[in-house]
Amino acid sequence: MKKVKALFSKLVLLVATINICFGGLSIFTSVHADAPAFDMDARAVYAIDAQSGQVLYQKNATKQYPIASVIKILTLGVIEQDIRNHHLKWDQKIKITPAVAKMADDWHFSNVPLKNGEEYTVRQLVDSMMLVSADGSTEALALADAGSTAAFNKKMQAFAKEAGVTDAKIYNMIGLPNGDLGKHKLKGVDKDAENLLSAKDVALISKYLVEQYPETLEITKQKFANFNVTKDQQYLMTNVNALLPQNGFAPKTGEIDGLKTGNTDRAGKCIVSTGMFSGRRIILVALHTKGEWNDQSKMQQDFYNKLTDEYQPVEVKKVSDLSPKLTQVKVANGKDKNKVKLTLSQKTAVWLPKNLKLEATSPSLKIAKNYRENDHQLRAPLKKNQNVGSIELHIPGLPNFDVPVSVSQTVTKKSIF
Repeated sequence: MKKVKALFSKLVLLVATINICFGGLSIFTSVHADAPAFDMDARAVYAIDAQSGQVLYQKNATKQYPIASVIKILTLGVIEQDIRNHHLKWDQKIKITPAVAKMADDWHFSNVPLKNGEEYTVRQLVDSMMLVSADGSTEALALADAGSTAAFNKKMQAFAKEAGVTDAKIYNMIGLPNGDLGKHKLKGVDKDAENLLSAKDVALISKYLVEQYPETLEITKQKFANFNVTKDQQYLMTNVNALLPQNGFAPKTGEIDGLKTGNTDRAGKCIVSTGMFSGRRIILVALHTKGEWNDQSKMQQDFYNKLTDEYQPVEVKKVSDLSPKLTQVKVANGKDKNKVKLTLSQKTAVWLPKNLKLEATSPSLKIAKNYRENDHQLRAPLKKNQNVGSIELHIPGLPNFDVPVSVSQTVTKKSIF
């Protein structure tokens, strides 16, 4: 009997040990699944799939910071918009003033040489602004377009608002501290004031720019371009983006075709890159990255490589692709119907870990406040194709992603009489 009790005690101990081990493994798996897939050494980061809006990584993404020459993305947006509106032309010549020539000749800044009294086309100045971050060229463009820094700032703010950014603090088109603009600085503004935007702001502006003005990428993907300083002097510009194809930090899959770097003492080293990966446009913003320029480029290269190594976009065509249980939802106060079918507001794609199926993301319905009777029930009246909320996906390693959904038919409200 003692032997049986001893054997039973050993079995209980063994089962308990197994449970502890598996319990520990379960805890470890849960923590691992919830941990971000990416860890980027920067003050703020925001990475998105530009077509779906899916956030792939974020870190301090909504806090505003100085962004240095990254602001030239917004400057370019205004210039391209005004070219499309026939306010400027690509081949229009801009005459260089003494103040702009002085800016372009200052070794403290990024530049190509601009000669006082010489004329350069808008296209020449834009190329130099985006390839080598030429500050003098940027100033020449903005002043020719709007007449003053303050007037151009208003255009920048309007463009940012079109992109969905309403609270950016914009002081100039270049990205330098206000005082560095000399004659063209803003009056009544601290000399140390710099543009302040969040990583998310920069991503939204970049997204809007490449969607509305795809010709932008024909500029930013150039690796080299000649700049004719005078008839007898030519300057070969080399794009500072080290992630472009065939460059040392080009990702192994996909192809980078933009966008912009920047650096000031306060902003640190900043970078916005974009390219096509698995048929999807990705935008990656990193502000105040740690280390040297090569460290910054390597960090972005690692992001793209890991994204395509471990994740893939999965197409979503209908609600049942996410969850058959969510194809219909109950409706309160409906006149003739107590249920309605849900449809995707638009087809999309979702980045998932490879070999993970959509239904494994624990899809859950989030009903918008205006149409919610409770967490599981809509409230009439409802109009066909009306967006009533979203289906939230829980994706290991990535932030949750909301897929917008609409109702497939009109549901009138039940009369109280």
